[in-house]
Amino acid sequence: MNAGEIAAVFAHAWQTTTRHLQVLEAAGLLTHERAGRMRIYRIERKRLSLVSDWLAHFQNPAKSSKGGLQNAPNKAIDRHQGDATKARIA
Repeated sequence: MNAGEIAAVFAHAWQTTTRHLQVLEAAGLLTHERAGRMRIYRIERKRLSLVSDWLAHFQNPAKSSKGGLQNAPNKAIDRHQGDATKARIA
């Protein structure tokens, strides 16, 4: 896909899309080739698979030896934010 096609999918400014593409390319998740004045972007599937595996580790805390402990502070923060939201509504 070219940057214009990618930008059309999202509801934000063109500049935001190009910045995100640059970051993803710097991380090795995308590559590009020039076709005239356009850049054609391709996903680096092997690199993306590594990211997917890494994220899956955090989505399944039961598999992690520290999973329960890592999530405990987040639950306390979520409860606190819920109380703050209720206070704003009241």
